[in-house]
Amino acid sequence: MSTVQRRVATAILPLVGLALVPAGIAQADSTPRVDPERKAEVVRDDYSGHVDVVRGKAADENKLTGSVFVDKNRNSRKDKNENGIAGVAVSNGRDIVTTNAAGQYSLPVYDRMTVFVTQPAGYAVPVNEDNIAQFSYNHFPNGSPKLKFGGIAPTGALPKAVNFPMVKSKATAKNVQNCAVASDTQPRNLTELNYAKQGPVRDLMKRTDLGGCGVMLLGDNVWDDLSLNAPMRDIYRDLRGPIRLVAGNHDMDFDAKDDEGSLDTYRAQFGPEYYSYEVGQTHLIGLDNILYNGAVPNAKSGGYKTGLDAQQLEWLKKDLARVPAHKLVVIQAHAPFVHYRNTGTQDAKEVFDALKAAGRTAENTLLIGGHTHTMENLLPGDKREEWAKKGIDGLPFHQIVTGTVSGDWHSGNLDEYGLPYAIGKGGVRPGTLTIGLKGNEFVESYKVRNKPYSHRFSLGVNSPSWREWAPKRLAWRTDKNENEGAAPEFGDLNVITDEDLKGGTWISANFFAASTKATVEVSVDGRAPKVAELMQPAKGEKLNTGWEFADVEGANANLLSKNGNVPQDGTSIWRAQLPESLNRGVHTATVKGTDRHGRVYTDTIRFTVVDERAAAK
Repeated sequence: MSTVQRRVATAILPLVGLALVPAGIAQADSTPRVDPERKAEVVRDDYSGHVDVVRGKAADENKLTGSVFVDKNRNSRKDKNENGIAGVAVSNGRDIVTTNAAGQYSLPVYDRMTVFVTQPAGYAVPVNEDNIAQFSYNHFPNGSPKLKFGGIAPTGALPKAVNFPMVKSKATAKNVQNCAVASDTQPRNLTELNYAKQGPVRDLMKRTDLGGCGVMLLGDNVWDDLSLNAPMRDIYRDLRGPIRLVAGNHDMDFDAKDDEGSLDTYRAQFGPEYYSYEVGQTHLIGLDNILYNGAVPNAKSGGYKTGLDAQQLEWLKKDLARVPAHKLVVIQAHAPFVHYRNTGTQDAKEVFDALKAAGRTAENTLLIGGHTHTMENLLPGDKREEWAKKGIDGLPFHQIVTGTVSGDWHSGNLDEYGLPYAIGKGGVRPGTLTIGLKGNEFVESYKVRNKPYSHRFSLGVNSPSWREWAPKRLAWRTDKNENEGAAPEFGDLNVITDEDLKGGTWISANFFAASTKATVEVSVDGRAPKVAELMQPAKGEKLNTGWEFADVEGANANLLSKNGNVPQDGTSIWRAQLPESLNRGVHTATVKGTDRHGRVYTDTIRFTVVDERAAAK
């Protein structure tokens, strides 16, 4: 893209709390800022180990017993001199109990259950050799049915005890935390896995601020082929922070007969389908909101719906009931509950009702989803016609759709790093999300792969000539006759004519991860700035889509490639019309974006005005 557009990007990032505010920069409000790029103090508990399964005859075959304890010598065994931890939640996926004064618990038993513990703030559970948090035990006496990718081996009779080791942790106790989210790594092969490794995963490897909260892999960790789970674990294993996961619609055993058995291989390798844990003043929940319809003959992945089953919804209600009102609740699931084109899960309203019944409000709740390969920052009160049709008249809680590691499924031409542009729906670039926590408040930051956090804009010139050329180019690219004939050419993408100006030409600005509370201004050649218009204002309108609403730079990148999404709408695209009377010659447009936290970013695009298209050559 640098061949068609020269740009200069800067950002002004006010920092509060652990970082100083640069001199001369006004602070817009008192919202806490946690900058993921700051040189953070490395606070981490490197605690390798496993859950302590004590083999032997259980005292009561209908009850699983054990304890949660401080593993002082870090040997993953409950030794006589090691104290239990009182008041810790332990669950079998249906029931939730809390440990007594001695750290002991007792839970009802059923076949095919996964038992897990909720890590309290101030403690850390062990991680295995792949840096994945260890806090669960599968009780599958007979194991899984025969599955292509293995499932769960028979665990045999109920053990005498299952003990959950932890160590005391300064890292998880801190009120200031950074929690990273990497969604939809989704490789089909080792080549695509390497694209992920050299892009967003490499960015995560540089981080030293994730020792407490760690990293959430938000599903579609691979693409149907579960033999890629092992090399996928390998590219993430050296992250400096614990790894937790949820499953996506491409992480299932597609030869399972029903939804109940569709995540057996996932559970064997990664842990429970749903669970919770705590850091600082935040209660985090991982959910499985993919419902498998069952194996379909001659199909790779069968069918699925998005939503929670009845058992998980009841568990969620019980888990939420335990959370004090002052704590922030962050729910992370593969599919978003809503997205800007539609509702994301079939039971979004039921989950919202459960949150409200638990006393959760817009101020103390955050929802995070992936799956749609978009980046959306949706605020409480945002409205869409598509949501209203599903009974949601205004979004009750803040929801972020994360963007993805794979972007648009590793598609498009290669960039200067040798990686596919992979520009996704809404113009999102491959990257990762960080939720910065301070107490029970948060600030969100999106990191475009191999770029600084200040890289927040995709800028383009949207002219009548471009809007005429783009659909022709797309039709040629998708021609089933394998693109017979010459491709429709445009010339320099940043050259416009006098007629273009008269017909309506504007600067298109995709302000990554911006919400409806952000603002964008455009100044041409140093003139007074003009307030840009948000293309999806979320005031109850239906989707605005088409070339006039496009991320022009993102669309151009993929129009000039053989594949990849061509974004013609998105939640964070603004536009500002250029004056009709601009002189011929080179001009500079400076774009300033202010996000909902008052952080200011600027970017610059140059364009040329000529008398007619022929002059563009």
